[in-house]
Amino acid sequence: MFGVSFFWPQSAAQGIEVTQEPHGLERKTMAEIKSTLELALERTRRISISQEEKEEIKRKETLKKATGIFHRYMEDTLSLNELLREIERIEEKERPMVRDALLSRWIDAISLEAENEKLLRGIESLKGQNVDEIRWKLEVLRSEYERRELEAEQKVEIHLTEALRKEGIHGTAVVPRVKKSREWKERTRSVAQGLQGKVEACKEALKKL
Repeated sequence: MFGVSFFWPQSAAQGIEVTQEPHGLERKTMAEIKSTLELALERTRRISISQEEKEEIKRKETLKKATGIFHRYMEDTLSLNELLREIERIEEKERPMVRDALLSRWIDAISLEAENEKLLRGIESLKGQNVDEIRWKLEVLRSEYERRELEAEQKVEIHLTEALRKEGIHGTAVVPRVKKSREWKERTRSVAQGLQGKVEACKEALKKL
């Protein structure tokens, strides 16, 4: 025996389909399982997700602004004073995120080979603090790196010259391509790794200011 699907007047008003089973039993469909409260909660969740998405889009747009400012400053198309004025023109509630993003980018960019002075001036301007002690430490590390790098270059040049001599290649016109050699890259990598811990300590100190 087959059931017959139809809408009761009262059920139809609610958009609920009811299936009449034998012996007068009603079989509720999936549409009726969701109560009014469940539907309301589902709508609320959709609204909440939509709001979160809007906030995420806004956050990404703000970070994009900060990235643009960072690159223009580092490429000398935006002076430090212009940078500060540009931040002031940003919506007030967005400014802290822009400042934090810039500070994070500047600190992360510090290295033995980077243009650290420009980075440190930017950090000082946003932190409102003097960083001379850290500046001095980084300069000492840079000098030590350059000294060791020069020593490595001289040693590699001697090794390469000797290797070429053994192959019958020698003379004043023979100049080994030191900085293209694997030995040079390995030596300089080793030098940098030996000093990297101290560089990271300087960066951590900047984050804590």
